[in-house]
Amino acid sequence: MTEPDLSALRERAADSDADAMDELTELAAERGELNELRRLADAGSADATDELIQLAAEQGNIDELRRLSDGGNATATDQLIELATEQDDMDELRRLADGGNITAAEQLEELTAE
Repeated sequence: MTEPDLSALRERAADSDADAMDELTELAAERGELNELRRLADAGSADATDELIQLAAEQGNIDELRRLSDGGNATATDQLIELATEQDDMDELRRLADGGNITAAEQLEELTAE
């Protein structure tokens, strides 16, 4: 896709064209464009948010998952806990547990018991 085509697609998406939003989301996910997905997610696209969470998890991007989790996204929180557990990131699990997340507390307890 050429840059002018992409710009036109972004304009359509900005004008609430659902098809353009879907196309942009799909394109950004295929290209692994975290910033584009973030922009679309922040504009309210649930599909872009889902793709952003998936891509961030695949890339091991704890910061992005934390940002989404702190914004109240439960799926991002689940992925963050999973990633933190895989990476033995006790600080992140402790932060989530201290915030009241029972799953993080359980994972932290499990890891510290080993």
